[in-house]
Amino acid sequence: MAESILLFSIISIWIAVLEAIIIMAGAVRFVYRQQRTSFHIPEDMAHFPTVTVMVPAHNEDVVITSTVEHILDLNYPPEKVQVIVIADNCSDDTALKMYQLQARPAYRDRDFYIMDRTGTGGKSGALNDALKMAKGEWCCIYDADAAPEKNALLFLTQKAMEKPEEYGAVFGRNKARNRGQNFLSRCINLELVTVQRVHHTGLWELFKLGTIPGTNFIVRTELMRDIGGWDEDAITEDTAISFDILTRGQLIALAPQAEAYQQEPEKLSVYMKQRERWSKGNYQVILDNAKHLFDGTSWRIKLHILYYAASYFWFMIAIIISDILFLTNIVYQTIALFNPGVVSPFQFAGDVYVYLIIAWALMYYIYVLQINLALAADIGQSNTRNFIISCVSYFTYAQLFLIISIKAFYSLCVDKVAGRKTKWYKTQRFD
Repeated sequence: MAESILLFSIISIWIAVLEAIIIMAGAVRFVYRQQRTSFHIPEDMAHFPTVTVMVPAHNEDVVITSTVEHILDLNYPPEKVQVIVIADNCSDDTALKMYQLQARPAYRDRDFYIMDRTGTGGKSGALNDALKMAKGEWCCIYDADAAPEKNALLFLTQKAMEKPEEYGAVFGRNKARNRGQNFLSRCINLELVTVQRVHHTGLWELFKLGTIPGTNFIVRTELMRDIGGWDEDAITEDTAISFDILTRGQLIALAPQAEAYQQEPEKLSVYMKQRERWSKGNYQVILDNAKHLFDGTSWRIKLHILYYAASYFWFMIAIIISDILFLTNIVYQTIALFNPGVVSPFQFAGDVYVYLIIAWALMYYIYVLQINLALAADIGQSNTRNFIISCVSYFTYAQLFLIISIKAFYSLCVDKVAGRKTKWYKTQRFD
């Protein structure tokens, strides 16, 4: 039995390593092609589509003004942009600050509406209410902490115009605006850069597979209305809507030049609550869409489900098992130095255990390689400090994923058994 468990862990880790290598190869090919492609800012944007920019904001007075200023100052024809800020059940000065911004002479003639909302449904409910008022051909979503770079919207719509019949949504890249604050924010930055510049680019390059990241994306307005809006029961509405778009035969395209700068958690307690909600939501989306593995939907949807299921179920279980086996044997071998009579409960043939050590070492190497490949593709991020953090983060920051995943899955199971509705958690912002 013990040998079978160990063999399962080794095979799973090797498959995870193979998956990582394939995605990295796609990312390298994407970067190579991007370097040979020239991008330009058009002088005439009369043919560009109209866009409704929605900003859901629940008690966001710390960051909301800066974000909306960036949106109003985007390099995009002002007459083609409708801005809707949803002050969603706010008990702070979010709405007041928006009315003050709206009153500035520079913005008095803009199509800028503040919705002082008291409805239900969290972020999804706020977006659905704004969707009813949307005039634009495309809806663009920015979280209250995600300040877009000046040409972000231009690059998003430019990508959408490449294949208007195929692209139902387009997403850009998000960066950590407070990445140098402390060790946690630096680790989050490495994760964000790796996801954006390796996983997203690799999956798009190889399979034309994309996922809406929650902020800094556009989606066709009529498509959203056809879907019925955002799912107000979904914990991670971005992942849920991604599957809805794919099931309608539309692609979610990547516009790598479209960047926004978002605020990341600076406290461990805030980070744990945020990521537990994300993991729980992704578990739910996987379970809700697992049926597509056995129906006639597109192969991209099946691949998307398998990718998420492997990351959140299979590989996680394999890593937990291998970590337990590895650490247990180290502890017992240490004890055996002082008490030779103590024997580990997991006894393996020497070669089999060596294979686990090799697999674990290779997984660590690929982990560090992915991060540093991503950092090399992001100007100013490839430096000695980030390299050291990437090496250390596997034993510290990355292990939090196991704890978060276990807690999230347990919470989801309790919700299902008890019929409990998940409570929305609002990520705390910082000055």
